[in-house]
Amino acid sequence: MQTIHTVTGTCRPDELGRTLVHEHLLIGYPGWQMDALAPRFERGEALRRAVDALQQLRSHGVKTFLDPCPMDLGRDVEFMAEVAQASGMRIICTTGAYFEEQGLTYTFRNLPLDDIAAIYEKEITEGIGETGIKAGLIKIATGDHHVSDYERKLLVAAARAAKRCDVPLISHTQEGTCAMEQIEILAAEGVPAHRLLVGHTDGVDDPAYHRGIVDRGAYIGFDRLGITVIQPDEVRVKNIAALVQAGKGRHVCLSHDSNCGAWLGRPIFAPGQPLDPALIPQMMPHWTPSHLFERVIPMMREAGIPEDAIAAMTDENPARWFAGEPA
Repeated sequence: MQTIHTVTGTCRPDELGRTLVHEHLLIGYPGWQMDALAPRFERGEALRRAVDALQQLRSHGVKTFLDPCPMDLGRDVEFMAEVAQASGMRIICTTGAYFEEQGLTYTFRNLPLDDIAAIYEKEITEGIGETGIKAGLIKIATGDHHVSDYERKLLVAAARAAKRCDVPLISHTQEGTCAMEQIEILAAEGVPAHRLLVGHTDGVDDPAYHRGIVDRGAYIGFDRLGITVIQPDEVRVKNIAALVQAGKGRHVCLSHDSNCGAWLGRPIFAPGQPLDPALIPQMMPHWTPSHLFERVIPMMREAGIPEDAIAAMTDENPARWFAGEPA
């Protein structure tokens, strides 16, 4: 049975239980430390907020929380471990790097590809830095409608490390694009599509595109629930229902891509537009990690999605993906 590294130990896929596959405890865009105008980061307050959010999730039956924060987006695995211990939630972290436009590129652009693969492998097998905390899988990321040479290099490195360590991969797709390119790059390195959960595809209202991803064998993330500035949740539910009706519900995993703890620095969603994090709840009041259980699942029921299909998306599909099993 596959062993999964968490930030506080190990578990098996059949122990994951109800799982949110794409959430965050802290987010900080590269260079956030230079933003002297940002609100001060209060670690204790961030810890309290994160623990409260995860305890609320436990009341909804959630047992596992996957934080796929790449190493260049404010990843803090010691913070994750503190939250896991205080909340009783199982937390899984990743190794990997973000896409070129929003990532920290100088070092990885200039390191040999095989060195990057070895770095990923080290974080999985030995631990991240001096913490001893091991990544449970690899994060990959690509830009909007185009995979840059830098991103391709990192995807190949991730594929090689994933094969050697026998771990799954989870992806960021900017604007929901380049899913097929991700699948093809990994496949060229011998990684089957069912080892990949393609993220953020719910940002595209295109059932044929979604069907193409799952027909290749990949798992698919409808994982930005509540981010209505990208897509209304009604559209997301409609497209989930279409996959279920096509007999493809076993490929679908659900989440919010929420930030439970704090922003490091100010979020910058567009050039020249830093944002006070306090304004985000006004912009997207339902962008919380419990939104799925409080509002979206009732919408799914109203759309005619059966209870067993909903349970598969929250409980069974993540376990099958981690176990390395096709959907």
